[in-house]
Amino acid sequence: MCGILGIVAKTPVNQLLYDGLLLLQHRGQDAAGIATSQGHSFYMHKANGLVRDVFRTRNMRSLPGMTGIAHVRYPTAGNASNSEEAQPFYVNAPFGLLLAHNGNLINGAELKQEMFLRDRRHVNTDSDSEVLLNVLAHELQASSQAVTPDPETVFGAVERLHQRVRGAYACVVQIAGLGLLAFRDPFGIRPLCYGTAETAAGTDYLVASESAALEGLGFRLERDIAPGEAILIDLDGRLHSRMCAAKAVLNPCIFEYVYFARPDSMIDGASVYATRLKMGEYLARRVENELRLGDIDVVMPIPETSRPAAMQLAMKLGIDYREGFLKNRYVGRTFIMPGQFTRKKSVRQKLNAMSVEFRGKNVLLVDDSIVRGTTSQEIVQMARDAGANRVYFASAAPPVRFPNVYGIDMPTRDELIAHDRDQDGVRRAIGADALVYQSVADLAKSVQEINPQIERFDSSCFDGIYVTGDVSTSYLDRIETHRQAHSAGRSGQDDESDRGRLDLQAPAEA
Repeated sequence: MCGILGIVAKTPVNQLLYDGLLLLQHRGQDAAGIATSQGHSFYMHKANGLVRDVFRTRNMRSLPGMTGIAHVRYPTAGNASNSEEAQPFYVNAPFGLLLAHNGNLINGAELKQEMFLRDRRHVNTDSDSEVLLNVLAHELQASSQAVTPDPETVFGAVERLHQRVRGAYACVVQIAGLGLLAFRDPFGIRPLCYGTAETAAGTDYLVASESAALEGLGFRLERDIAPGEAILIDLDGRLHSRMCAAKAVLNPCIFEYVYFARPDSMIDGASVYATRLKMGEYLARRVENELRLGDIDVVMPIPETSRPAAMQLAMKLGIDYREGFLKNRYVGRTFIMPGQFTRKKSVRQKLNAMSVEFRGKNVLLVDDSIVRGTTSQEIVQMARDAGANRVYFASAAPPVRFPNVYGIDMPTRDELIAHDRDQDGVRRAIGADALVYQSVADLAKSVQEINPQIERFDSSCFDGIYVTGDVSTSYLDRIETHRQAHSAGRSGQDDESDRGRLDLQAPAEA
């Protein structure tokens, strides 16, 4: 999961892109990058780390221009320790292209080989985002006749990209001398929207992964970019759009609503906050059917994501709501931290249990989901250490039993606590006295009640149904083997194979 931004404005954009990345920091804490364009020159700075650590005043001064793109990275493919896999990525032909990508390609390995054998293009990293950029570059070069491409040529290249690429991808691309291109895969798995801001000099355009970034920067949300659609905002501020996929059907990732997205975002016409309230309502029905309500003294959220669901659940059941955990806001999100040891260690650094709220009580803890179980197990034990009499656990999402291959870091089945356990097995593993899960059907209803026009979702991590229809058991085995080998080879150290890799991120002339 990553966060992306693209902007075409009438004034310098470096500060806007930096501020936008701060608003999307929750989508990726591994690396950050900004690239701007002035005239026919690109300027870029990217590195591993949080946004505030990657960019200093000298870096911001070296990013001139009134158009640009930006990215925060959460590693799903490639090597998280290699700063060269931070985005944006750059190719100098044709015209000069910069790309930032959110998602994950199913056929990235095949495309990389195809790029070399057929298209005569070299991909320098293990990132599928660089593969995606080279596919676009090849298709654009194959159809371009003029020195500067026109919108129809660009849209034609995106159409052919859709025919070659499989998986989830929301992208922003800076094309030297032309403007900003943004497009979304034909299933609309990863979110993407755009907005406008009226200034004295004219209209500014901003493309972002979430609407919260638009609103936080003073832009008005216009709409989501549709599945299979591409928009092009030229340097004169004209917006062009075209549907570039023959069979496009919206299947947004339902885990965006459960966990990843900010609650103040709108994704595909549905308020994330409103959907989480609905999740609490449906979860309340499950709790009422599976537990004795008289045995529950208080309902407590595991902050922050589960708070709306927990509040609504407590209200529906008529049980006191309490905040029993105090969150340290300066520790990152444990689910997206690389490495099991790092995640486990950070749980107690992130949360502190207030014993006055736990002592002698039967507590129902509400979390957004249970993925690896590391956080849940630690939190249940923290509640007991704080004096809780009994600890019940409710998940606003169903059991996560299958890998997500569309951009969420759940690639191995062995890492998922519910993969080979039934509900009682998970309960015992996390140490709870009782466990209640949301159902897949009720989770879908929680979003559809807010926007009935969303008829289907990517719920693959819950039901094992992959909407692209091309995820085989052998593919899952292959990515798990690759992940395990890579983890064993690193052993907590930098990957030796990356130490001699060429540094290709220097500013370049287009």
